[in-house]
Amino acid sequence: MKLRVAFSLQALAKCVTRSFSEGLQIMYFVYLLKLSNNKIYTGSTYDINNRVKEHSQGFCESTKNFRPIELIWHCAFNNRLSARRFEAYLKTGSGQAFRNKHLI
Repeated sequence: MKLRVAFSLQALAKCVTRSFSEGLQIMYFVYLLKLSNNKIYTGSTYDINNRVKEHSQGFCESTKNFRPIELIWHCAFNNRLSARRFEAYLKTGSGQAFRNKHLI
């Protein structure tokens, strides 16, 4: 039985050896943030709580001038490639239309 768990960087460092032996799987997330100018920011990460915190505290160049931010949607993926592909899709014209109709 595989467990799907999201890790912070510190927890990940502690669990790397254990994860291989126990079969734990790291999840990757695609997320949408609503910025103060009412635009939507799309991103991906393996630690969604920490990443949203970084955006909120102004550590991210692309969103630091548009605070406060609000996490409005996120989705978990089994692997990084799938998450990155979906993130890239959401940044296309048809992906933005899909996002606006189905996700927000």
